[in-house]
Amino acid sequence: MVLGVSFPVVRHRVLRMSVAVVVAAGLTLSGACGGGGGDTLSVGVLLPGGGASRFGQFDRPLIEKKLKELCPACPAATVAATAEPAVQRQQLDAMITRGVDVLIVAAINPEALRSSVQEAERAGIPVVAYDRLAQGPVSGYVTFDGATVGRLQGQALLKAMGAKANGGQIVMMNGATIDPNAGWYKEGALSVLKGKVKIGKSYDTVGWRPEKAYVNMSGAIAALGPGNIDGVLAANDSLAGAVISAFNAAAVRPLPPVTGQDADLAAVRRIVQGDQYMTIYKPFEPAAAAAAEMAVALGRGDTVDSIATGTVDSPTTEDIPAVLLPSVPVTVDTIEETVVKDGMYTIAQICTPTLQSACDKAGLAP
Repeated sequence: MVLGVSFPVVRHRVLRMSVAVVVAAGLTLSGACGGGGGDTLSVGVLLPGGGASRFGQFDRPLIEKKLKELCPACPAATVAATAEPAVQRQQLDAMITRGVDVLIVAAINPEALRSSVQEAERAGIPVVAYDRLAQGPVSGYVTFDGATVGRLQGQALLKAMGAKANGGQIVMMNGATIDPNAGWYKEGALSVLKGKVKIGKSYDTVGWRPEKAYVNMSGAIAALGPGNIDGVLAANDSLAGAVISAFNAAAVRPLPPVTGQDADLAAVRRIVQGDQYMTIYKPFEPAAAAAAEMAVALGRGDTVDSIATGTVDSPTTEDIPAVLLPSVPVTVDTIEETVVKDGMYTIAQICTPTLQSACDKAGLAP
């Protein structure tokens, strides 16, 4: 059936643990190796980026590590990464042909993968959607609550704007329309911003590509005037970096507050320097743990109802068991107690020689 929604419809169950416990300790993984076909369970993992991307740096090694903990005798996960939707579909089809037992898929284009997810179901291969909700008969979903992400960004932007939060003008640099999370973030942000600020320009960034955001932001500066933009709601850190580059190219000073998401190292450095106001830190370890637990359970023929904290609807499927994890806003005042405390980055990684003075001012000492 087609439900016609552009972002996940969420129904929460009563959470079985506090936000603090989830963020600090991750999910408790109860699956044990052994029994049935568990010792030969093969898992395919498809990610929308590798190498220096967030998925390559954090998600992939964490998923692989947790799968190995859950089933030490199982073969290593088969991992494929690409930024191209057509290539990801080919990779998914290849894993189905290969005959993996279960798939973890972070979709680049959820709609484009629908037929492949349907084919996986026909082949008896359950699919766990990771971070982004693929269309088709998905058996489980792990992500961060997108509405909360957007609200946190909107609230932070209003705080940073000060007196201009009442009637000031902002630009919204949203994500790609093919990504349901982008709509989720936008709706969350608008629930906070509407009626308080004027949205001078709003862009949906094709493919989440920074070069598109740079062009769009340059156009907004030209159309609205460099002194008439009081803040920018940028949906993630890559877009935030492009927005700031456009301001720098136009010699805009002072820079208006700019939001972000993903706690990229470059973004954390920009926050220390004062160019970016905030980012959203999404602790990847509990997300990877939940995806691995769901995959192992489904691969062994079990349900994931005891793992899920709620359900979501996609445009094609209702009541998908889901784990919706909390996110954490990061500003210059909270870097040490968030991304440093959790071991995402060290102060030495953040505080390059050119940032040493700014780090000293922020109280970031080795």
